[in-house]
Amino acid sequence: MKGIIYKSTGSWYSVKAENGIFYNARLRGKFKNLDLKVTNPLSVGDYVEMDIDPSTPTEAVIHKIAPRTNYIIRRSSHKTAYGHLIACNIDQSILIVTLKQPKTSIGFIDRFLISCEAFRIPAVIVFNKSDLYDEELMEEYLYLRDVYEPLGYRCLLTSMKQEKGLDELFEILKGKVSLFSGHSGVGKSTLVNKIFPDLDIRTDIISDHSQKGKHTTTFAEMYDLDEHSKIIDTPGIKELGLFEIGHEVLSHYFPEMRNIIGQCKFHNCRHTNEPGCKVKEYVAEYKIAPTRYESYCSILGEEETHR
Repeated sequence: MKGIIYKSTGSWYSVKAENGIFYNARLRGKFKNLDLKVTNPLSVGDYVEMDIDPSTPTEAVIHKIAPRTNYIIRRSSHKTAYGHLIACNIDQSILIVTLKQPKTSIGFIDRFLISCEAFRIPAVIVFNKSDLYDEELMEEYLYLRDVYEPLGYRCLLTSMKQEKGLDELFEILKGKVSLFSGHSGVGKSTLVNKIFPDLDIRTDIISDHSQKGKHTTTFAEMYDLDEHSKIIDTPGIKELGLFEIGHEVLSHYFPEMRNIIGQCKFHNCRHTNEPGCKVKEYVAEYKIAPTRYESYCSILGEEETHR
């Protein structure tokens, strides 16, 4: 029987079968994960084949995984040589960020976008809690919007209290499998609950002491919005360590660099200290945002550390 994984809790998986019934499933023996060096062999969004356990009709054994169209992966926080799959087979990524309570760093945004670029997954950046934005924060939002939208990343301003941008976000989700991600406390689950109250995803408040969100989503989980639309709510991510992206191809995942790297004097230019570098020329002329170049250099240093 075929099915799709809706939730993974480690060794057990909640799988929705073709007949619409959910089964608690486990893997059969050792499982080779398509040559991926990861801590979790399966993730939410994976299509699998399974056999129903005759002794326990509510349980099943997974024996095959279908080829993935894409996946979002990060470096494991426990085993740095391994990756951790966040979700598979998604149509778009929705990154929820906040400029206050808590503050989302530009570096985090760029790391997430690189992960999306690796599989050409469209990404939308949702700037949430806009009711907290004063004039200075609104200027910061407008700057970031001007940086990211020309690169192909749609930016949306939302507020729960003011009910701003919710209808637009609803339209973006229609007919797609959408991955929701971001730091804890940015309002991922609360936003989804507001748009789709029947889901009743668990939420919690921000810690007053640290101004950081409490982890309320322990495992990634998929929800059906309607017959053709699904969302995947993920645990809040503190840090996003990139995985499977070598330093020699890093610039290819920056759209503003990808189109000009062939114009550098040296074909193996790292865009740091080499003469005749077109990327550095564009940065100096503000054709590439300095914040984006800073993210590139920071990630480049990290990737070389992990070599």
